[in-house]
Amino acid sequence: MVNANLIIKYICAVLLPPVGVFLEKGLGTEFWLDLLLTLLVFIPGIIYAVYIIFNANRGGLTGGAV
Repeated sequence: MVNANLIIKYICAVLLPPVGVFLEKGLGTEFWLDLLLTLLVFIPGIIYAVYIIFNANRGGLTGGAV
């Protein structure tokens, strides 16, 4: 079963990377680093946001272990 919240986080990670990280981690170091990456060059911000969300959920959309 696919978790709808996780899908929303991934969509935010692609469209607005800092929002996706904020939904996963809050206003911590990860958020500020992603915001900086996104402002400087957009693509690294997307990659970092997807990486943070993927690692936090251990396995992607199903939430299972990798």
